[in-house]
Amino acid sequence: MCRIFGFRSVMQSQVHRSLVSADNALMQQSENNPDGWGVAYYIGGAPHVVKSVATAVSDEMFRRVSGVVTSETVLAHVRKATQGQLTVFDTHPFQYGSWVMVHNGNIANFGEIREQVLDRVPPVLRRFILGHTDSEALFYLMLGKMAERCDLERRGYPLDDLAEAARAAIDIVRELAGELCEDDGGDPITSNFLTFVITNGQTMLAHQGGKLLHCSTHKKHCPERDSCPYWAEECERKVEGGFVSHLVFSSEPLQGDNVWEPMEIGEMIGVDWRMQMQRFGRRQSSPVAPRHDELEHELEGVGQDV
Repeated sequence: MCRIFGFRSVMQSQVHRSLVSADNALMQQSENNPDGWGVAYYIGGAPHVVKSVATAVSDEMFRRVSGVVTSETVLAHVRKATQGQLTVFDTHPFQYGSWVMVHNGNIANFGEIREQVLDRVPPVLRRFILGHTDSEALFYLMLGKMAERCDLERRGYPLDDLAEAARAAIDIVRELAGELCEDDGGDPITSNFLTFVITNGQTMLAHQGGKLLHCSTHKKHCPERDSCPYWAEECERKVEGGFVSHLVFSSEPLQGDNVWEPMEIGEMIGVDWRMQMQRFGRRQSSPVAPRHDELEHELEGVGQDV
């Protein structure tokens, strides 16, 4: 299936190695994920999203974009389509306002339950859905749950609220399509896989939903430790929570100085605008989210053109 990459740091950094030059960089991973690519990076708090239906490894634009990206926050994706069409509308990352999301997974039998899923998305948000993928529907389902808790355009969107909204959206998918598949090698069409990373450039959250996802918060030895003004002890040791200098997610561990750990299924890891990291463990036997009335009043103003 797809491969995803997420990067959040206290300082602007280049990600060319992770996307292009490492032995197993995202570009190389696109050989088995040939159905398009996308990169989102933030400048001045605004997301810049570049997407193509070409295969990244053979697309000069992917190399050029990856070579110029310098940002505190980056999301990237190479696609192997299971739902939707080979169009830019169905290519990740998906964007609404300051929020972007990449997804590696599948909502089982989405063609049969698509209208039921979209019915749970507030109409003020639903009208911005442009493609046909389950991934975009999941994104807007999550946005609706996020808007119940906090203004979507709040720069410092609370990480706890984001995690709760993600859980609520996942519960709806479980209600409609069944439980998450815990076998990474399960059928990519008939199984539920909800591995994703979502960010607004400051708050970032990742969920391991059946498809493998790895996390890195530190390096074995930082080559810039003697010159970097942001260097701290956390740069070279594992932390369970609190401040981190960087947080990186990747479907596959990338070769280099970073220390990688696999996330557990159902686990969520994220950082807030202060780079304070939290781990949200798997919720056992979580209740399925009840259906709510449409949120037109609560979401007043959310659907303004951006």
